[in-house]
Amino acid sequence: MPSLFVIQGRDQGKRFELGQGPVSVGRDVANTIQLHDTEVSRRHAEFRSEGDAVVVVDLDSSNGTFINSQEVSSQQLRSGDRILIGKTLLIFTAIEDHQSQDLSDAIDIVTPHPAAGGSRIVKSVSQEQSSRMFTLDDPAADPWLARARSNLQVMYRTALAVSHTLDIDQLLTRIMELIFEWVEADRGVVMLVSQETGELEPAVRHYRKNESSTERIEISRTILEYVQTKNEGVLTSDARDDERWEPGGSIVRMGVREAICVPLQGRYGVVGVIYIDTYTPPGRVLHAGTADRFSEEHLKLMVAIGHQAALAVEDTSYYSAMVQAERLAAMGQTIAMLSHHIKNILQGIRGGSYLIEEGLKTDTSEVVRKGWTIVEKNQEKISNLVMDMLSFSKEREPEMVVAVLNDVVEDVVELMQSRAQDLEVVLRWEPAETIPELMFDPEALHRAILN
Repeated sequence: MPSLFVIQGRDQGKRFELGQGPVSVGRDVANTIQLHDTEVSRRHAEFRSEGDAVVVVDLDSSNGTFINSQEVSSQQLRSGDRILIGKTLLIFTAIEDHQSQDLSDAIDIVTPHPAAGGSRIVKSVSQEQSSRMFTLDDPAADPWLARARSNLQVMYRTALAVSHTLDIDQLLTRIMELIFEWVEADRGVVMLVSQETGELEPAVRHYRKNESSTERIEISRTILEYVQTKNEGVLTSDARDDERWEPGGSIVRMGVREAICVPLQGRYGVVGVIYIDTYTPPGRVLHAGTADRFSEEHLKLMVAIGHQAALAVEDTSYYSAMVQAERLAAMGQTIAMLSHHIKNILQGIRGGSYLIEEGLKTDTSEVVRKGWTIVEKNQEKISNLVMDMLSFSKEREPEMVVAVLNDVVEDVVELMQSRAQDLEVVLRWEPAETIPELMFDPEALHRAILN
């Protein structure tokens, strides 16, 4: 069955299946799929089945419906399409084609016969050796080629960092270290877009060794808004002369001589920015030299690094959403199991209370004692349930002991007598006289019969 999986937004981790009928999506509770997103209209869009295909139709929503970053009014979906509704991003998964050829049937792994000769391994290269292809024996012989290989090495090391960790903070810290090895920046920071507020929030900051790690970094909102709005990386070699920034404004006052700011542009949009700058104390900024440390080449490579980092951030967010969905499913299964068991215990307490009440009415102490015995048994079950709560998060191993089957069944019958009377049902059982003591799990069998 086709499905939608939320990878970004307040409903992150939820999966929705698309049936045959129209499926409405919106903020209103009356929709088939309700999204808790203030940017979503009350009735935002509708998913309609047309044969084996699924078509999404925008219902004149306020903020529109986007497929792979393109606004649409109606479009047939393909598996893997990214659907942006408000600030909620969903991935569409189509029905699997079970008629497609199984690749395992088309590929054979064989062991060649020694006598047949065949191919032989003539050379092998380790991952460490592969990185040496970017190193020149004599960098001075061709400066352009040396710079090109240096840039390739930065991208190669960035790709390795991206592939080796699922921890966003570790990844961004490593990327910032690589940038500082390659460019003479004084300060840097990575900011990510918060899924809750949509605002940029600092994730990682970095200083050169001779800079105080306790120093605050002030970043011009003008630059950040330009990068986010235009989706472009920017280089300013002198903020005082750049017409894009306010003349004589905050950038100069903060002591920034040069700055590079690039978007973290992923598959689904901008997830943040990388910002680096050179710093001169504000009192000396107007008298500082004009030697530039940053170039257009730095800017272009920073944009490429930002894209690699953004893909990793998105992949990690998707992985986190999958883990969250699995946790929610496991939690739901645990709650269902606990609720069922608690319901059975409450039924037993109710049955015992009923007998106590009847015994008090008729002044029959034997009936009162019988009812109290049932209540005590279920009090013990409650205690065991609370003390053994962790056992519900994993598969329970049977606890085999020697016990009498009739005793287990008799206890269940006593527990359910009051329920049977409420439903005007006669509950009768006939214990077998010849059943010997057996090796089984009384608690598990008790639950099975009670259920």
